[in-house]
Amino acid sequence: MIDVKSLTVIEAGKLLKAKEVSSVELTRAYLDRIDAVDPKIQALMTLTDELALAQAKEADARIAGGDVEALTGVPIVFKDVLCTKGIRTTCSSKMLENFIPPYDAAVVERLRSRGVVIVGKANMDEFAMGSSTENSAYFTTRNPWDISRVPGGSSGGSAAAVAAGLAPAALGSDTGGSIRQPAAFCSVVGLKPTYGLVSRFGLIAFASSLDQIGPFTRDVADNALVLNAIAGYDPRDSTSVPQPETDYYGCLGGSVKGMKIGVPKEYFAQGVTLQVKAAVDTALRVYEDLGCEIEECSLPTTDAALAVYYIIAPSEASANLARYDGVKYGYSFKDTDSMWQAMEKTRAIGFGPEVKRRIMLGTYALSAGYYDAWYVKAQKVRTVIRREFDAAFERYDALVTPTAPTVPFKIGEKAADPFSMYLSDICTIPVNIAGLPGISIQGGFAEGLPIGLQIIGKPFAEKTILKLGHAFQQVTEWHKRLPNI
Repeated sequence: MIDVKSLTVIEAGKLLKAKEVSSVELTRAYLDRIDAVDPKIQALMTLTDELALAQAKEADARIAGGDVEALTGVPIVFKDVLCTKGIRTTCSSKMLENFIPPYDAAVVERLRSRGVVIVGKANMDEFAMGSSTENSAYFTTRNPWDISRVPGGSSGGSAAAVAAGLAPAALGSDTGGSIRQPAAFCSVVGLKPTYGLVSRFGLIAFASSLDQIGPFTRDVADNALVLNAIAGYDPRDSTSVPQPETDYYGCLGGSVKGMKIGVPKEYFAQGVTLQVKAAVDTALRVYEDLGCEIEECSLPTTDAALAVYYIIAPSEASANLARYDGVKYGYSFKDTDSMWQAMEKTRAIGFGPEVKRRIMLGTYALSAGYYDAWYVKAQKVRTVIRREFDAAFERYDALVTPTAPTVPFKIGEKAADPFSMYLSDICTIPVNIAGLPGISIQGGFAEGLPIGLQIIGKPFAEKTILKLGHAFQQVTEWHKRLPNI
């Protein structure tokens, strides 16, 4: 019997390559784990067991023929915002309850070509709008460390799946923290790549100038390995940026001595608990012991980031979600004689409360008489935020901050207070606004609950933040702790 709950991608790959275990055996072990554990945490929206076993057989044939890549035969979970050909893709919304895409997202194509095994699609906040996975139209995913608490969001299902050992890796999307914040809450590693590094083709859009796809894994080495597979230029995505081919896994290791780390004081202000601050301070001392130079710095416009985000993101959501009108695909209310009433009913029934709230906020910000006062001004402040980061990276190799201001909160604790919920992403949102790469690694625990450490880099400096994250994990044990579930 294979014990998969602590297995990493690299360990699974070595077992498969050495033929100590077959992909079918490995996949069955994960499916058994899902059967035993997922009813408690509800991480998966759709289980693809038959497909998984068929793909595992194909992977075993590839391995037998010597066609082995790092991810061949390794099970993976996709956030349910990524189009998967022939597999239901719901965005955890009633609007897309029965939607089956006719094509794969670019990242799904890339991973399928490498022989991965798809074991399921992960639950999420509806259309990626939320910080707790409580906004799913179907059910709330629970945190494997304490099932009375949220796993974070919007990629809560993906983070919880990796934390609970349902798969060694998962993909999520990050618009304002939706990979990094749940990674922090579930004590896994979550990377938001630089905007444009990973193709968004086939990612169902929330806010197109902010969305990015990235991996969840148990440790930084696994994360770099998955990034190798999904990064790269794609002409089908107009925002994809051509970059030299990079081996992110190969850049790990070696000394970080002499690297300069900035610690922005604004990230330790509103809502950041003493427990989180203490964990980050302890982590910074680890980096000092590794020979890094630590210095406090300032990013003064950080305080405006939340307001900027909640103008730009809802505005783009208002435009992107206009396509769900009940005409071409998705849910359609038909019991009416009027086209306009049908459209109104379709959207009223198909969308949940948080999605409606953001559509209305965005429509208001884009409306005549308010466009210049709100949307245009927010874009100008966005430029200021980006320039402050640029200036900081002239001095520092990376910035280190908390990932989330608190430990995971109780289910229902913030559901009736949208602003309190929005503050959960206060440390992650500026990174999306500036289009930068950011990674959350395991930074410690407080009263048995995980705390995340965020490392931010300049554009396309994934190698730097991965190297710093990996160095931290070589001298700490936080990433080796497992939830008792």
